[in-house]
Amino acid sequence: MKSTLCSLALAGSVLATAPAMAGEWLQWQSNSLTYLWGKDFAVDPETQQTFTFEHADSWKYGDNFLFVDSIHYQGKKSDSAGNNTLYGEFSPRLSASKIFGQPIALGPVKDVLLAMTYEFGEGDVESYLIGPGFDLNVPGFDYFQLNFYKRYSDGSRAGDNVWQITPVFSYTLPVGKSDILVDGYIDWVVGNDSNNHGDYHANLHVNPQIKYDLGKALNLGEKQLYVGIEYDYWENKYGIKDTDSFDTNQNTASFLLKVFF
Repeated sequence: MKSTLCSLALAGSVLATAPAMAGEWLQWQSNSLTYLWGKDFAVDPETQQTFTFEHADSWKYGDNFLFVDSIHYQGKKSDSAGNNTLYGEFSPRLSASKIFGQPIALGPVKDVLLAMTYEFGEGDVESYLIGPGFDLNVPGFDYFQLNFYKRYSDGSRAGDNVWQITPVFSYTLPVGKSDILVDGYIDWVVGNDSNNHGDYHANLHVNPQIKYDLGKALNLGEKQLYVGIEYDYWENKYGIKDTDSFDTNQNTASFLLKVFF
């Protein structure tokens, strides 16, 4: 099953990239760099700064999202990663409406998709996710996705045989001469799993960014330069059960500076 997921993800990447380079199938793309600094993280060293590259695109048969975090621990080393680590996710989706050339919609559902995610990085993190995805019409939102994944994992911390529900959203709020953008995701792993290495527990990760369009306010161009915070709440982080002796519930916020190019 894992080889099948890898093949699907690779196929999505190749199909999106090669035709796009020919200038025929790419509908839009977005790239950004983000700097984050925050304290009070759980499990890992409590003070961190992160540099993040993000890419998103829409193409003839679906859409893609990729992010890569370069995480740097300050004041204390991680037991597993030392002073820094890398983590990323690649999430291709194939659209039924685009593939069949006609709207696949019902009520608030705008489109039905095959959603996939590959989680990768240093250490015990590699996982493969696949399931149905839905694009929804939610009043006021720029977009709202709802993806359902079955998780398949190589590592000890990311259990097999559990489902993950992932809403992804964006909401723009006009404020004065500029805007506040609230966007992000929620990863809700709804079940527990026991594997050869131990127990992987249900967990909830809420990770929105709340940012002000500083570029628009300064007449430097809208949707180019943002400042704000990234809020991070993670119950049973990494699927590790919170106990009196080991706090794995994370509740923190980081300063954010984000540039699109």
